[in-house]
Amino acid sequence: MAVQPEGTPCWADAMFVDVEGAKSFYGDVLGWTFGESASEFGDYTQAFADGRAAAAVVPPMPGADDTSAWCLYFASPDAAATAVKVRDNGGEVLMEPMRIGDFGTMALARDPGGAVFGIWQAGRHEGFETEMGVPGGYCWSEVFTRDPQRVDAFYPAVFPYTVRKFDDESMDFTMFDVAGRTVLGRMAMGEEFPSYVNVYFAVPDCDASVAKATARGGELRYGPVDSPFGRFAAISDPQGAAFAVIDLGTTVGRMPATSPAD
Repeated sequence: MAVQPEGTPCWADAMFVDVEGAKSFYGDVLGWTFGESASEFGDYTQAFADGRAAAAVVPPMPGADDTSAWCLYFASPDAAATAVKVRDNGGEVLMEPMRIGDFGTMALARDPGGAVFGIWQAGRHEGFETEMGVPGGYCWSEVFTRDPQRVDAFYPAVFPYTVRKFDDESMDFTMFDVAGRTVLGRMAMGEEFPSYVNVYFAVPDCDASVAKATARGGELRYGPVDSPFGRFAAISDPQGAAFAVIDLGTTVGRMPATSPAD
């Protein structure tokens, strides 16, 4: 597949103390298979959905925080320039741009609301090989934040986003578009919620996937619930990493009306 336009979510990975446990869990819940671990890159292991690269799992680096969490990466033609924009607009660069062999260049950052995300300048590894809606593949993501105003200003300053909002004022939800395609959502959350990027993976049956996840020690956080976008649920895996599953084929209701942000 071609390199994704700047600002498009292009890859996801997660760090686990128990990598074999994570592989077993996601293999059951999302149907993933796994390639050989790359010892020269910290035992980084790619996951595949129907033979196409879908995500990756990796053990924590020595001395690193061992909290399990999914990280979403946004495409950049120049990771160093994007890191400068992060700093200039109130974010924090957690890991300076680092070349990963001939695969590409990565950096890690935190937005002004506290959500961590990745930056990926593609080399040989261009990102997701899965197509939208294919079971086990990346499908959607939302920034959950307690500071929506700062976050809404931050992301379009770092990436070439245009911004829309739901017309329904009862839900504070923003959408970021690249070249006319919506690529990311932003949901305002209460103070009791952490700020993070919630990554959605497509499944053929949301309820069945939730049942598999909870049977394997995962915790249901929200749902399953119907929406115009699909039936979805939010889950924490047995090691605490949050993610969501969505069945795009089961939709209920009308798509919400939106307008350009002021």
